Amino acid sequence: MNFKDTLNKRRAVRSLEKVEISDQDVEKLARAASLAPSCFNNQPWNYVFVRDQDTVDEIVSAMPAGNQKWTKNASMIVGVFAKKDDDCVLGDREYYLFDTGLATQNLLLQATEMDLIAHPIAGYNKKKTSQIMNIPDDYNLITLLVVGKRAAEVAPQLSDDQKKSEKNRPPRKDIDEFAFFEKFSE
Repeated sequence: MNFKDTLNKRRAVRSLEKVEISDQDVEKLARAASLAPSCFNNQPWNYVFVRDQDTVDEIVSAMPAGNQKWTKNASMIVGVFAKKDDDCVLGDREYYLFDTGLATQNLLLQATEMDLIAHPIAGYNKKKTSQIMNIPDDYNLITLLVVGKRAAEVAPQLSDDQKKSEKNRPPRKDIDEFAFFEKFSE
């Protein structure tokens, strides 16, 4: 698959089915993340790859009901976390979130190339999930990635809006809404 195809194929769908994720698969995902750029090459990102079904179920229980409906079909959940002190802080600019985002995008694209869905979510109990994953308090659990194989059929438990977005990519902003030449203008 070429890069353009990978970009176009990457989706955060919710209709998942379980799939075996091997140690080699995890290593491939981690290796892709490791190749991201970062401020002074600090590489502040960290990932916990959870495949044990009992632990996946425990993490799912730390989510609101709406996310529990579909994340229960996850094959793996990845905790994405970092610490501000592990990266550049230049005045009021803290780079650890940006740099971890870059690495995570590499991971998402690698998952896509491996024919996996890696769906980032914000809906989870951060404290409980950090405890389950044994993430120290001085680290920021930024997001969870819900990983699985795209199901052939749209999951019936999804809302009507979610079902609609499963079939077709939700609209993207027009380029002129976010890209400016020379100076920002409203």
